[in-house]
Amino acid sequence: MEVIWYLVLFSFILRTSTLKIITPGQSIKDGETLISVGESFELGFFSPGSSKSRYVGIWYKNIPSRTVVWVANREAPIFDHSGVLSFGNQGILTLLNSTKTVVWSSNTSRTAQYPVLQLLESGNLVAKDRNDNNPQNFFWQSFDYPCDNFLPGMKLGKDLVTGFERYISSWKSADDPAQGQYSLRIDPHGFPQLVARKGSQVVFRLGSWNGLYFSHRKPNTKPSPLYSYQFVLDKNEVYYKCELQNSSVISRYAMNPSGLMQRFLWNERKQEWEIFSTAQTDQCTVYGFCGAYASCNPDRSSPCACLEGFVHKSPTSGDWNSIDWSDGCIRRTPLACDSGDSFLKHTRLELPDTSKSWANKSMSFKECEELCLRNCSCTAYANLDIREGTGCLLWFNELIDMTEFTEDGQDLYIRLAKSELDQLQRKMKSKEKRKAVVIAISIIIATGMMVTMVLLYKRKKNLSNEGKHKEKMELPLFDFATIVNATDNFSTSNKLGQGGFGHVYKGMLKEGKEIAVKRLSKDSGQGLDEFKNEVTLIVKLQHRNLVKLFGFCIKGDERMLIYEYLPNKSLDYFIFDKTRNKLLDWHRRMHVIDGIARGLLYLHHDSRLRIIHRDLKASNILLDNSMNPKISDFGLARKFGGDQTEDKTRRVVGTYGYMSPEYAFHGCFSMKSDVFSFGVLVLEIITGKRSRGYSDHDHNLLGHAWRLWIEERPLELIENTLGDSYIITEVLRCIHVALLCVQQRPEDRPNMSSVLLMLGGESTLPQPNQPGYFIEKNLPSGKQSSSLNEFTITIEAR
Repeated sequence: MEVIWYLVLFSFILRTSTLKIITPGQSIKDGETLISVGESFELGFFSPGSSKSRYVGIWYKNIPSRTVVWVANREAPIFDHSGVLSFGNQGILTLLNSTKTVVWSSNTSRTAQYPVLQLLESGNLVAKDRNDNNPQNFFWQSFDYPCDNFLPGMKLGKDLVTGFERYISSWKSADDPAQGQYSLRIDPHGFPQLVARKGSQVVFRLGSWNGLYFSHRKPNTKPSPLYSYQFVLDKNEVYYKCELQNSSVISRYAMNPSGLMQRFLWNERKQEWEIFSTAQTDQCTVYGFCGAYASCNPDRSSPCACLEGFVHKSPTSGDWNSIDWSDGCIRRTPLACDSGDSFLKHTRLELPDTSKSWANKSMSFKECEELCLRNCSCTAYANLDIREGTGCLLWFNELIDMTEFTEDGQDLYIRLAKSELDQLQRKMKSKEKRKAVVIAISIIIATGMMVTMVLLYKRKKNLSNEGKHKEKMELPLFDFATIVNATDNFSTSNKLGQGGFGHVYKGMLKEGKEIAVKRLSKDSGQGLDEFKNEVTLIVKLQHRNLVKLFGFCIKGDERMLIYEYLPNKSLDYFIFDKTRNKLLDWHRRMHVIDGIARGLLYLHHDSRLRIIHRDLKASNILLDNSMNPKISDFGLARKFGGDQTEDKTRRVVGTYGYMSPEYAFHGCFSMKSDVFSFGVLVLEIITGKRSRGYSDHDHNLLGHAWRLWIEERPLELIENTLGDSYIITEVLRCIHVALLCVQQRPEDRPNMSSVLLMLGGESTLPQPNQPGYFIEKNLPSGKQSSSLNEFTITIEAR
């Protein structure tokens, strides 16, 4: 009896503990887990997000916030806790529900004499022979069926013999791991390339392999030493994989339900995932954004430009600086193969779409050129392998989806008619001569300016008021006459808008550059201190989601800031207008929300200075040609020290409706004050309603949103003009994040790095507390100045 008791006890211990290996006849019930030998990964049952459905998945064992990297039954959930994962005598995994029905199976056709199931330290669940650790002999492995995470050691690619394909695909939502709309895979057509698709449509292209990396790699970024990379292309298969060089590093590449692709590294000290890189960073990552024979450069005011020798295809159909460039460009001079064509070299490019190209690994560069020249259908050629300048890549169709880099990139030789090439070469020589003349004149002018500055410096007693304020601003000083000429003497026809600070005018400099001139009125709410503050702060900030400041002008009482001109004006111009708001579909609104969040993250964490904006609102979000948001107006911004988290002021200046309660009534401001304003802005973007202009039962927009949230009716917030263009899970997540941002207590609000992860579906969201909203009729007393439908207020604390 004692022996039997020990056997029963031993069996019980085995059943209730986590397992490290499964043999035929054993199973894993809901509540039990299988762990890897080094305890890095764990397999078991889980419920994603707010869902109550049960799935079998693999996650990191020692990371506090459960991060699931693989799901077995992603299309077939179990609706209670009765699920059992069994391992049969043939080495086949089956998942059974309460009625013993098979809802998922590994369904392998290969078997082993002594099969075992093991979770490896790589996160790979494998069925193999007990004594055989050769990966080539595994008869089933989870790495062959990726979900939304691409882990080191996984393959992406296709077996060209059997047609079997390995690719990652997004979840439908944070609560549903079923296959979503987006996927990342290698397209084997032409010369293989890595592409992201929405359904069957390519939406983003990481490019083709050039011997070191995929061609869409950002300029001036070398392949990370954290990884070793492998790309294989032969008659049997094509695939890509990477391996970690340091086993102590925890890294993953993930695609969220919105199709955003990011590489994450686990920060052990902070106990959080950090974004190592993001694939889609600007409009140039949108597939075919500029159409055929055009290059895209996100740093240009108008990102699209025709290649040399090409012109706009539809010059009369609209403004080339409009939102849609899909028509692309056509040749200015038709090819004349029999009469002679030649090639123009383009440098620092991401090579165009290679899905209809032809490649040869062994051909020399000279042979490549000659082959393309002989074939009248060949439109361009390039090296296949940049390491040694060997191999040949030919295009026989329109060239599409090219990004222009400032550094690195590749050389592309594009076919042009010889007459066109001769004309371009003459222009280039003429341009070089003019450039030499300009350089010489610039040197003379610069020398003269230096002499003048020395003389002015020596005459300190006679310095004008404006001279005192030029110190330390580190920006070009524009002559007052130049600004007068550029704005046609501040003509009303050039006026773009106005506010409590004064007026904004459109201008055109002699060299053709368009500018926006912010002219402060003498009784402006933005005084001299705010003016100096804006100049000294923004000159040190460089980010695609911050407006660019070109210079300033001071003349007597005149104070002006010269910005880049953004033709689409400000966000409020669109979202609060019943006609123009139809131009902002959900995709563009989500793009604006994401861009504002990235700009704020830069101000709070990534810039050389830690900046609190203090006046974030719809009218201070400007939109460029591509509707990319740019945060503007830094007159009220404040710089924080390295360890400083908050500050207090007796002079509260900002815009009512966007101000956090702790700032409006106590003068306390911090990064969480900007987070509050961001939350308000997100709700305005979703609803198309002004925060303060909206009134429902004495509540402003925040109160209305909170009431609908607690009554489980948040979708009623969505603006009617969006129709069916939105993704419900994305909108709900944005509303949820916005309510987290506008919570009453600053310490409850997330920081901007967490906000970005939340918006991308990378984390489970906590329930929000009551927001710090105000009842409309109880306005705070104070000095108020009206600007359109907003109030810029100053409250002197007592």
